[in-house]
Amino acid sequence: MNNKNNQNEINVGVDTGKSQLDIYIRPLDIYFTVTNDEIGIKKAIKEIKKYKPTRITIEATGRLEQDFIMACAKANLPFVVANPAHIKKFAGAIGQHAKTDKLDAQLIAYYGEAIKPKLSMLKPATMQLMSDLLSRRRQLIGIQTMEKNRLKIMPKTISSMINPILTAIKNQLDKLDQKLLKLMESCEDYKTKNMIIQSMPGVGNVVAFNLLSDMPELGYLTNKQASSLIGVAPFNKESGIYRGTRQIRGGRPKIRTAMYMAMMSAIQCNSVFKGTYERLLAAGKPKKTALIACIRKMIVILNSMVRDGVMWAPKMS
Repeated sequence: MNNKNNQNEINVGVDTGKSQLDIYIRPLDIYFTVTNDEIGIKKAIKEIKKYKPTRITIEATGRLEQDFIMACAKANLPFVVANPAHIKKFAGAIGQHAKTDKLDAQLIAYYGEAIKPKLSMLKPATMQLMSDLLSRRRQLIGIQTMEKNRLKIMPKTISSMINPILTAIKNQLDKLDQKLLKLMESCEDYKTKNMIIQSMPGVGNVVAFNLLSDMPELGYLTNKQASSLIGVAPFNKESGIYRGTRQIRGGRPKIRTAMYMAMMSAIQCNSVFKGTYERLLAAGKPKKTALIACIRKMIVILNSMVRDGVMWAPKMS
């Protein structure tokens, strides 16, 4: 694939590890390794900038690549966060089966040159604003919940003072949601993923906002990784002859809470989740266990939809 279109291109491949980044610059045959921390990333960005890359392709591995892509964005370097499944298929297509850190970085650079995946349009300011707006939204929801609880127990003379506060909070929440939607529309990366996520019946703005802000690796994960990241993957409790009930733990509670609320709606309007929920209840599962199982199913399907770039279809299961 060394055609004229590729002759003037400089493609950088980055293989991400927990402790290091392996970097290959094609076609200059330059390879180097840096630590995956602030000092190493700063060194890598300084070195890469010298060669004025056409694109920097980095394989998504979870959150390990986030600091590097943020640094790329701040340095105005063109980058692509590539789906590991696509790179694996590409390796099979060109017959590359050997694996070393250097070979992986070379493969990623070659993938970027041959496939020319679309560059990411995400900017640090956009990512930070999304996070800040969601943080403020959660604060207002917390205040709203407390005020609603007070409304139930306070006498009418006091409740008349609470209602105006609830109205003000609702107005602020509406304004926040409008800002979040506008932010989505302004960024093609967010806009596309948002459309895919919200095509699933039962999933609305709140879940989409939380997933896009707090789970940027959605679409680049295995099913097990996706469910573990939000804390809905069951873990065994076993010791010797003891066999305890499997329980969920860890994960990202903010996303799990948003998806829990969405599932309450989904089991009413989405036939896939309604059917799963009813089958689990019929099998004797507690309601909360059934809901968690449905949430696990939901995140797995959403991960697949974002990965494949497809909208919701009722046959999905």
